[in-house]
Amino acid sequence: MTAGRLAGKIAIVTGSGGGIGRGCALMFARQGAMVMGCDIRPDAAQETLDLAAREGLPMESLHPCDLTAPADVQRLINATIARFGRIDILVNAGAFGAFAFIEEMDFDSHWRRTLSGELDVVFLACKAAWPHLKQNGGAIINFASANAYMALPGSGALAHCAGKGGVLAMTRQLAMEGGAYKIRANTISPGMTLTDATAPVLEQPGFKENVLDRMMIKQIGMPEDIAWCAVYLASDESRWVTAADISVDGGATAL
Repeated sequence: MTAGRLAGKIAIVTGSGGGIGRGCALMFARQGAMVMGCDIRPDAAQETLDLAAREGLPMESLHPCDLTAPADVQRLINATIARFGRIDILVNAGAFGAFAFIEEMDFDSHWRRTLSGELDVVFLACKAAWPHLKQNGGAIINFASANAYMALPGSGALAHCAGKGGVLAMTRQLAMEGGAYKIRANTISPGMTLTDATAPVLEQPGFKENVLDRMMIKQIGMPEDIAWCAVYLASDESRWVTAADISVDGGATAL
């Protein structure tokens, strides 16, 4: 296994500037993949590249890249093909979600922006990468959420629940359409994971305790916990796995 479980594979990892995206990008590179990252935040994307360079890991990035803009997504795909010649893996980790209860939720800035930031970004990347994945087959890894299955008391996640439920359903359809071309499409449903985005929320009085109460393993997840699952779904170890969803949530959705 010294060559890595993803040796020689070409992987696009969106949202590589932080959180689960950064965790996947670095983990994939450690496992031998040649990684093309992207993020809308240039400084964050560059920080990930710097982290990779310190470990001697091969990684490139296109930034800034707005995943809700079709032209930017196409630039990402074109840059990957120009640099590496093909695409084997697409990890759609980049996303945006606005959190509010329905009475406080605004249609444009909360609801529509979240659905665009959680559904459009997956659709556009899959659409642009599809012709290249068809050539040799490949793996698509999308991120649903424990919130696609359960509502957490005290959390205003209406749009997020809808968006991640949509990712779950969309991925099953992608798996069906891609089966004939050996394109596998799967989802990971993380529980509460510590990222730059969730850290302030977890500091709110009582929130972390509320989250842990819903878990069998009483600890908050880390990006690496999710990335290890993504490595499996991207590797040839999972060559007969498609249309699956794997919960990585400390047992929260099983309670």
